[in-house]
Amino acid sequence: MPRRPRFLIEGGIYHVYNRFTNGEPVFSDVDSCERFLDLVREVKARDGLTVFAWALMSNHYHLAVRTGAIPLSRSMRQIGGRFSQQYNLIHRRFGPLWQGRYKSRNVDDAEYLHQLILYIHLNPVRAGAAPDPGAYGLSGHRELTKKTPNPLVDVDDTLFVFGETLRTARRSYLRALNMAAEAAWSEGGFMSLPWWHRSNRDLEPTDSEYVDVLGRSTGLERPNLEAEDFVRHVCSLMEVDVDRLAGRGRDSSTAASRRLLATLGIERWGQRAKELARVLNKHPDVVSEWASKGGSRRQTDPGFNEEVEELDRRLSGTFTSSTEK
Repeated sequence: MPRRPRFLIEGGIYHVYNRFTNGEPVFSDVDSCERFLDLVREVKARDGLTVFAWALMSNHYHLAVRTGAIPLSRSMRQIGGRFSQQYNLIHRRFGPLWQGRYKSRNVDDAEYLHQLILYIHLNPVRAGAAPDPGAYGLSGHRELTKKTPNPLVDVDDTLFVFGETLRTARRSYLRALNMAAEAAWSEGGFMSLPWWHRSNRDLEPTDSEYVDVLGRSTGLERPNLEAEDFVRHVCSLMEVDVDRLAGRGRDSSTAASRRLLATLGIERWGQRAKELARVLNKHPDVVSEWASKGGSRRQTDPGFNEEVEELDRRLSGTFTSSTEK
């Protein structure tokens, strides 16, 4: 069994990709593309993802994203799992839709991010699906070159990689795209990218303060805690007895504490509903429901969202302080 990462650190940038089983051309269907992109938009808004580039090909996708506070694995599991369920239901299909778990590659240098954005938006051209990136509608290229409604790409963040103002950045992006189309590395697959074999820290830990490739400190470090330890620490910070949350009480204060603990644990600290349920003497479906309701409330209730953020900072600070002594 692979070793779980010691720290889940927000702010990492990743090349994320996956392929459909047996090379099925799922994205040849416009409705399927729209459903997938809607899911990405929903999870992006919920989990605080930044999207630098994207492309849907007939049998696979590519994304370049920066994570927020929510671990990448949770975001991608939601996107892949829900899309698979929807597709199989609509098409009365059974069995795995994806070739396997999504793949991700850490991008730890500004130059590498620059190349990755170009690579993804040139993917349809290399595959013979379009004569140039502008002629292909299922990628983020058009969103960067002209105003489009509801872009999936975070335009300002992406263009910042290429220049300091929107006008000069767009020109620089297009110039770089033309040059990349002639570069030897763009002719092969993504493993031909100059940085591919040097960037091998897929979700690996670091014990130092994290600074992303755009020079922005993202700070929070989250130790990989056992469920018992997580519950104990969170209850201590909330000044709530563990026995109270594990009991049968249904008062509003207890319900709020349960929802807060489950939301923080499952969304941000890599906790599993099954393990939290064991500690709290509840059914896993009940704990999952707490987290689900908490995740929905976090998006609509600024006060609750701030409670999650504050508890997250305090819990992370507990371990940061202990390692600095």
